[in-house]
Amino acid sequence: MTGSGRIVTLDILRGVAVMGILAINIAAFALPLDAYLNPRALGLESDADLLSWAASFVLIEGKMRGLFSLLFGASMLLVIERAEAAGEPSDKVHFRRMGWLLLFGLLHYYFIWHGDILTLYAAVGIVAWFLHGSSPRALVRVAIALILLQFLLFALLALPATGLLAGPQTPPMPGQASAGSAIASRVAEAVALYRGSYGGIVHHQFTDGLYGPIDSILLNGAETLGYMLLGMAALKTGFITGSWSLRRYRQIAAAGFAMGIPLGSLLALGLIREQFSNPAIISLNLAATTLLRPIMIFATIALIILATRRGGALTDRIAAAGRAAFTNYLGTSILMTALFYGYGLGLFGKLSRAELWLVVVPAWMLMLLWSKPWLERYRYGPFEWLWRSLARGRPQPMRKNGVTG
Repeated sequence: MTGSGRIVTLDILRGVAVMGILAINIAAFALPLDAYLNPRALGLESDADLLSWAASFVLIEGKMRGLFSLLFGASMLLVIERAEAAGEPSDKVHFRRMGWLLLFGLLHYYFIWHGDILTLYAAVGIVAWFLHGSSPRALVRVAIALILLQFLLFALLALPATGLLAGPQTPPMPGQASAGSAIASRVAEAVALYRGSYGGIVHHQFTDGLYGPIDSILLNGAETLGYMLLGMAALKTGFITGSWSLRRYRQIAAAGFAMGIPLGSLLALGLIREQFSNPAIISLNLAATTLLRPIMIFATIALIILATRRGGALTDRIAAAGRAAFTNYLGTSILMTALFYGYGLGLFGKLSRAELWLVVVPAWMLMLLWSKPWLERYRYGPFEWLWRSLARGRPQPMRKNGVTG
């Protein structure tokens, strides 16, 4: 599907991805990092909370981030190809875009939210340029090697954890924390920090969190590059544009979910049985899911293409949210931190996991409500326009009638 020179299927997939990322990132906005990895640390108060975690773990966690990375690679290739077709130096166009994206990411990380992925995308995107001319088969081979490398990295991290911790490390529930509990102490510190002042949060980012972007690149760079290369291959083969037969998409969706959901459920049950011990988190939540994610991601792509192939009002709004994904991503960070941090409503650590859906769903509705009417009048979302203008060195036409501004 194309429209106005755009590949609408990519916009739809990107819209689903940016909405899905919020569904999993909401725990990182609203809860300490320990609780993001271990729901027993905070926010697990009922069976509904456990079910919410399990459903997110099996269906969303890592899958939307992987899908977003894959789409970033596909979009990056489109920009490179269009630059080459226009006779522009694709390397300069690409590296300028990544340079400004890096700046956006650093500003986002240090001044808005610690969960930034833009810095990671910019750094990895620079490396991805050197492989964009490879054949789909070569791209897939390199991607598989990188994902295996990511698995080995987490597997190696799991070895010392398994050796050091003989049993589960279960933190007490809020109000029952003992002074000797390291997790409880970190949770209390995080709650105090993020319910505090804006200046305190920024100071923390420039001190304790100073090297966070570098850590992210080292820890997640291999897998992220792998997904970007898979996105390039998926674009070159037409898989991600909806060009394959419906029968093949049905087969991929059916096979992927038939394998991925049961295996993901087993991993979730294993984490619950081990009471989210550190060894279980590293080996099951980090390492094992690395191998499972690609299966679920491609099944998800196939399902979205099948479900949206006939279009419709909702599909159009999802596509618009995808066209403004950069604005929706950054806008979500601004809105969520204003809701949860102390300089806003101060809800950090106050909502259970199930209750967080009461924030996610209205935020989805907001994305769907504003994106379409905005893009009916303007060419780009606000942050898309700013990024494009900075990368090109001049303000780009914003209004659809060609008026700049």
